[in-house]
Amino acid sequence: MSNQDIDQLILRRYSATQTAWGRFQLNLHLEHQRLRAKWLAHSEDFFKRTVDIVASSLMLVLLSPLFGLIALLVWIEDGGSIFFKQIRVGKNGKHFQMYKIRSMCLDAEQKLKDIEAKNQHKEGVTFKLKDDPRITKIGKWLRKLSFDELPQFYNVLKGDMSLVGPRPPVPREVAKYSPADRRRLAVKPGITCIWQISGRSQIDFSGQVKLDVNYIESQTFWKDITILVKTVPAVISGKGAC
Repeated sequence: MSNQDIDQLILRRYSATQTAWGRFQLNLHLEHQRLRAKWLAHSEDFFKRTVDIVASSLMLVLLSPLFGLIALLVWIEDGGSIFFKQIRVGKNGKHFQMYKIRSMCLDAEQKLKDIEAKNQHKEGVTFKLKDDPRITKIGKWLRKLSFDELPQFYNVLKGDMSLVGPRPPVPREVAKYSPADRRRLAVKPGITCIWQISGRSQIDFSGQVKLDVNYIESQTFWKDITILVKTVPAVISGKGAC
């Protein structure tokens, strides 16, 4: 647009302010531009949330027979509770209650102190131990196939989580975060994420943060779809599960 065109536009806008009808048209144009800018800024979030609601509702219904079978197997092994609830840290540091199918013994949290020194993640922020003695027999299969994570579709439906996003940490891990690490808390946590299709728990914490931040900075609707599609073979292979 040339300087002459800009001058003419300013003159037309100024002339319009001289009448009530002209001011009404300008206000209408301003509101239209505001709504358009808001839509462009949040359309990705709208589509992401829509997909989260539809997909999580559908999965909870379709997987209900599998939930029943798993619940029976978990109960038969030790007679304990089926579900495990744990406080996790979500977007912007907000705490929420995350649900899993119990894959560990009933006093797993108390026994963690006894095996923390065996942590295979060198940086010590996250915990990984192959052949963790706290995991039950059925729990090993649940973790290998990621079936223990299925109740998190309910967290997605509630809005605490998304289908795709950084995995939600526990508060004791966040307490060890550096300011740079906290960048992974900028979005809703997810059931699956970029590092879960790139090696899962075999990747150390710093590598997880790097992948999460790269995802956050380049997040798109279609990138989420790609991660969801790649999650299926990653889960079936069981690579990096613990």
